[in-house]
Amino acid sequence: MLNGTVEHVVKQSILYSYVLSQPFSVYVDAYPVLQNKQLLEAEQLEYGQHGESVRVLQHKLNKLSYYDDEIHGDFTVLTEHALKKFQADNNIKISGQADMITLTTLINKEKKKYMEQIDEMSESIYPGMKSEDVKIAQHALQYFGYYEGELDGIYGPLTKKALEIAEKEHGLKLIDESDQVTESSLTALYEKDENEEQKLEQKVKKESKEETQELKKVEVTSTNYSNAIDAAHAQIGTPYVWGGESTRGFDCSGFIQYIFKMENIVLPRTVSDVWNFTQHINSPSVGDLVFFETYKPGPSHMGIYIGDGKFIHAGESRGVEISELSTSYWEQRYLGARRVN
Repeated sequence: MLNGTVEHVVKQSILYSYVLSQPFSVYVDAYPVLQNKQLLEAEQLEYGQHGESVRVLQHKLNKLSYYDDEIHGDFTVLTEHALKKFQADNNIKISGQADMITLTTLINKEKKKYMEQIDEMSESIYPGMKSEDVKIAQHALQYFGYYEGELDGIYGPLTKKALEIAEKEHGLKLIDESDQVTESSLTALYEKDENEEQKLEQKVKKESKEETQELKKVEVTSTNYSNAIDAAHAQIGTPYVWGGESTRGFDCSGFIQYIFKMENIVLPRTVSDVWNFTQHINSPSVGDLVFFETYKPGPSHMGIYIGDGKFIHAGESRGVEISELSTSYWEQRYLGARRVN
């Protein structure tokens, strides 16, 4: 995060180094702000990657009820599927990749869940008090990396110190003259940070839009795989046959395997294996493969891109045909493009 909270965390380099050196289970719920920093430093996570940032991503998706598989740090098809559901629910381009827009939205959604806890506070808290309300306040302060002690529900020196640091970092008045803290002051702490997050998110969205416009100005085409594309056009109208891999009938992966034989390239037989065999690209060029999620989670259908937003594929309804990526059916199910090397 590029805001005051992270500046505070960065200054606490000993704490940061210590936390990230601990087992995932030790710090995963204790320092969400450090998780956020780790995710935003990653900038983009996608299928095939692995590591601590992916584990944090899976944990956050789990907390928001999108991911219920093991949190293992491998960006699998199930992680991609969970991200697509999150993106669909939040009006983000459905790519299955954790780009900056997706990451900032994910962080803000989780933050709102923490804010909901503050609404449960029934009264002000004051020094020496022991209650669930104090624990809620400690949890809020811990989220931002200010409170480092046990969540014991006691308003003692550690709680007061955390409040004072948060006041200074955010320029807020959290404690009144009698050292009491109210629900509204804690809500202001979240809202202050949220405003800074929104500025970052808007900046990322603007940069993403500009990049997309640049890509639309010039569509890079490729002379590679011209034999495969010619072979694909020649088979338009060939019926769909489950398991088919000849001119008598194709299924989608049998069709792609057949046309790439014209390039002396042997591809795996299933859609998921071809997905793993090929290399991710941000935008398809002529001759690249486009993948979709249809009847099951993960890549289950594919075609070859021929330019102008169109692709050739073996569809169940009409056999080998040309379709457009922009149609509602394919756009909603689009997973991304990959290249045969």
